[in-house]
Amino acid sequence: MTSSSWKEFQSAQPAFADTVQARFGQYKHQVLATLRKDGSPRVTGLEVYVLFGELWLGMMPNSRKALDLLRDPRFAVQANPGPDAEMADGDVRVSGRAVEETDPGILARFTEEVKPPEPFHLFRAELQEVVRTTLDSDELVVQVWRPGKPLRTIRRTGDDSAPYES
Repeated sequence: MTSSSWKEFQSAQPAFADTVQARFGQYKHQVLATLRKDGSPRVTGLEVYVLFGELWLGMMPNSRKALDLLRDPRFAVQANPGPDAEMADGDVRVSGRAVEETDPGILARFTEEVKPPEPFHLFRAELQEVVRTTLDSDELVVQVWRPGKPLRTIRRTGDDSAPYES
């Protein structure tokens, strides 16, 4: 599956990328899904940062989620859904592959900008899909972006009508 950097996503879909970034920025902690050694899912909290044209996942070294990503880089991260059921700004999810960052220069820039507790483990996200789900009156609206593809908007209602693209 094709992947891209945050910068490439932002270049391809600037308004959508800004909306997604703003949604991640509403809360400090997000929800990360990784795969355990036996293939079952693990869901944990973490902080997500958009810096230097990349989406970054930071965590404690040797944490279960870091070990999961070192073994199998597939992940999904969902923006914190918030304190109530309204989700006025929608639900945002990003999935892809996490690449361990070991470059001392990049780690130093990240440390200077974020000031994380040290030591820490840092992964750069290679995006494979970005999804935003919102409500528009009585319709569920799902926007889906994948590298090299146009942004799709799929709408569906609660009745028996088939979903349709708008």
